[in-house]
Amino acid sequence: MSGLYTQIVSKLLFPLHERLKKHDTVKIRKSLEKSQWLDPETLKQQQSLRLQKFMQTVYKNVPYYRQLFDSANISPNDITCAEDLVKLPFLDKSKISANFDQLKSDAAGPLARFNTGGSSGQPLIFLLGNERVSHDVAEKWRATRWWDVDIGDKEIVAWGSPIELGAQDKVRLIRDGLFRSELIPAFDMTEQKLLSFLKTIRDTKPKMLFGYPSVFDLLAKTAKQQGMEMNNLGIKVAFVTSERLYPYQRESIEEVFGCPVANGYGGRDAGFIAHQCPEGGMHLSYEDIVVEIVDTHGNPLPPGQSGEIVVTHMGTSEFPFIRYRTGDIAVMSDKKCACGRGLPMLESIEGRSTDFVVAADGTILHGLSLIYILRDIKSIEAFKIVQETKQHTHVQVVSKTGEVDKQTQNIIVTGIQARLGEEVSVTVESLTEIAPEKSGKYRYVISKVSVT
Repeated sequence: MSGLYTQIVSKLLFPLHERLKKHDTVKIRKSLEKSQWLDPETLKQQQSLRLQKFMQTVYKNVPYYRQLFDSANISPNDITCAEDLVKLPFLDKSKISANFDQLKSDAAGPLARFNTGGSSGQPLIFLLGNERVSHDVAEKWRATRWWDVDIGDKEIVAWGSPIELGAQDKVRLIRDGLFRSELIPAFDMTEQKLLSFLKTIRDTKPKMLFGYPSVFDLLAKTAKQQGMEMNNLGIKVAFVTSERLYPYQRESIEEVFGCPVANGYGGRDAGFIAHQCPEGGMHLSYEDIVVEIVDTHGNPLPPGQSGEIVVTHMGTSEFPFIRYRTGDIAVMSDKKCACGRGLPMLESIEGRSTDFVVAADGTILHGLSLIYILRDIKSIEAFKIVQETKQHTHVQVVSKTGEVDKQTQNIIVTGIQARLGEEVSVTVESLTEIAPEKSGKYRYVISKVSVT
């Protein structure tokens, strides 16, 4: 049962805030909380009807898609369900960049310019309207409430996006104060700042944490090293997103903060794609987003097989994302979750295609195979592995003892060569710190070798 103040925020102040911003968030969230309990067949029927309507709207108002349909001799009526999307070509960053003006709907309301962090390469610039924002906020809100917390409960947010941090003007600060949400910037994570953040969490006693798994894992490690108790603060859940959540991070965060970790998967470009429920299911935002899993040739894959995630976001009629290639790798599930929701699930999220490395013989390995080599070395504080080519891998290391000694270097080199091939050259660079990406995210493995 939420406290009185939380109820005032979630039922009065936040709905008023959304209405003033011309967002339909509350109405959408209420609809989503009903539809999540429908059986998969009924959900599928509803998704198909919405997809048909979306295609009609896009064809009527978006020059790029009107021309695409006409030149391919396809009618919007030919897209009746998710399976029919194969009739349309993929959308990717280069196509969005090349056709930016043509992708804007003639009937669009006010649109805001956004960009991705560019942690996987070139940043993407795109436009978001009230429709898209309303659906994304509603999806996130629904998933938040699965964990018996709500908007208005005390929250600590660890974030690094310049967009969020740049918006910390007086209005934003007042709003966050009213909603009891406190932002800690996830840049320059020095020991002094980490200790300061831990003190903020202890003093605030939030109901929930939200942010990058790498940051909360780092906070957990620091708390453990300092002997700080963090598991007696009444934290109900730690929502993590925007990076791949590794099993060791989940264990560390849950142990130190004494709460479950709820994984959320999505992106600024593709929207909130999937959220974890308390039973462990990674449920798709099925009412808003059509998810396809495709192989390296673009062919759809069945549940249980690993491939790239392609999304069609049906809340994007003002600047459409149709069959958008995310570059992320995942497996679709055909199981039903114990929670009783009819929403389909992802079986696993395996990271970006650049999170995989390629051995000298062409074998594709998950980056975890290299991560665990360095994680098991007690003297290593932080690291980053960059596979430059099949023949060369560069490793950046921050050692607790200052310089990386010869023995540690040998363990790293032989460990990586054992996995990638003895002929692979491995260079180890000793640093005092490893900076995050421009977005504030930390990436432990980056491969510049194509996995296709």
